[in-house]
Amino acid sequence: MKIIIDADACPVTDITVKLAKENSVECVLICDTTHIIEREGCSTITVDKGTDSVDFRLVNMLGKGDIAVTQDYGLAAMCLSKKAFAINQNGLIYSDKNIEQLLFTRYVGKKVRAAGGRTKGPSKRTAEQDEAFRTALQKLIEQAKSNI
Repeated sequence: MKIIIDADACPVTDITVKLAKENSVECVLICDTTHIIEREGCSTITVDKGTDSVDFRLVNMLGKGDIAVTQDYGLAAMCLSKKAFAINQNGLIYSDKNIEQLLFTRYVGKKVRAAGGRTKGPSKRTAEQDEAFRTALQKLIEQAKSNI
């Protein structure tokens, strides 16, 4: 079992790396060449810059029972199809029960923006969001370990 982080613009990298160490779980960061992201105790893979290059590398590395940390709904859907777990930066655990609605919401937002409309961006990150993520990831690690 390993945790793989979609590390480009991920606000919970440090929390994830710390929990991985505490739980003796391998941790891998994946980023493109526009970022230099390294953390002690965690390996980093840098891929060429390109649309979805990080996503495709992550999915190709992912195995059943692994955990992906990503805010990308499309990537989360691919992770679920490989029988892996996926969690976002706010502690939302993606599942077969919520992924369709999330993908539809993303599609609607894209259509609004393409028509010249605006959608609300993310608000400033809070300590409560960090704690919600930490709690959810710890539970997910325990669940993934029990399925090994």
